[in-house]
Amino acid sequence: MRLLIISDAPILSNSAKKEAYAPYVKEMDLWMQHASDVSFVCPTKYDRKLLTQPFKKQDFKQIGLRRLEFHTLLSAFISLITIPYQAIVLWNAMRKADHIHLRCPGNLALLASMIQVTLPRKRKTVKYAGNFDSHAAQPLSYRWQKKILSNTTLTKNIDVLVYGEWPGQTKNIKSFFTATYSESDKGGFSKELNEPYQFIFVGTLSQNKNPQLLVELMEQFHKEGIAVQAHFYGDGPMMEELKTRTDSHSTPCYFYGNQNSEVLKSAYKKAHFSFLASQSEGWPKAVAESMWYGCIPIATPVSCVPWMLGIGEKLTYENDSFEQIGSRGLIYNNKEQVVFDIKKLISKPEAMAVMSQNALAWSQEYTIEKFEHEIVKLIHS
Repeated sequence: MRLLIISDAPILSNSAKKEAYAPYVKEMDLWMQHASDVSFVCPTKYDRKLLTQPFKKQDFKQIGLRRLEFHTLLSAFISLITIPYQAIVLWNAMRKADHIHLRCPGNLALLASMIQVTLPRKRKTVKYAGNFDSHAAQPLSYRWQKKILSNTTLTKNIDVLVYGEWPGQTKNIKSFFTATYSESDKGGFSKELNEPYQFIFVGTLSQNKNPQLLVELMEQFHKEGIAVQAHFYGDGPMMEELKTRTDSHSTPCYFYGNQNSEVLKSAYKKAHFSFLASQSEGWPKAVAESMWYGCIPIATPVSCVPWMLGIGEKLTYENDSFEQIGSRGLIYNNKEQVVFDIKKLISKPEAMAVMSQNALAWSQEYTIEKFEHEIVKLIHS
């Protein structure tokens, strides 16, 4: 079977090996091993730092197209004049494929989603990795992609894989998931529920992820005499600013930079809570991975996060009411509310233990083996 993958994610050549962003590679390795002939249409250059790893399969074809960017007048002009050429390349590649797999959202993906309309008989799948909530504030290009892909008159013979379930979904929209860990990684990870309470943040230290909100939480608990610690794993433009702030206030926060998966596993096992206050997400891996090890997630209500945290489901052990608490985690709407809910939760260790185990049990349903099984069904359907 000839599989064509179209993505804005760049594939780079390094020491004769083709490589890309590590989490993307792990998923594409699963797709590629179920096709005899694989081609990518994607950019081949990227001017920023990227955590990469090589693909297991190296004999795939690669058709390079420049990134379509509209951040400046010059980049917009260059992108506009290259669109006709890119459209021809995409159409020819799609015409030769048995199965077309689009990775959305993105500008190249938008162009591809328009062109696929002309090939209604081709079997297609789309992985929409962003927030599929129609009410979310998003760029116009993202909204166009969602409208085209959801339109069953324009778009035929396609499965669009999205995170969460949304009102008014058309029949070609399917709720999906992603996975990091294997069946062999499953296990119980009970926590010692005592001070100092450990909070973990995993991700880019940038404005979109709002890591400063975790620092604010630590400052508040510190003022109230509750022993807490925050451990930040990741790098980004806010690193030095956060370090300076925590040093000057003697806030118990520790910064480790980017670390490998084994270090993160060890950190998840020690942590009581994970924290992610993103402004936008698709499937927040840092939340799902922390839950695998029994961390209680605290996260903003974007994309499918409320569903992940079991918001609206009753915690089995619950004698008192919690404003924003779910069966598996806490929603972050404002500092005062989440401080109140955390204090209430840590005052009831039995409830905290139940929530930790609920988080673990939910996350361990989503394994790499289950993920691969679903991919095989999509490719051969």
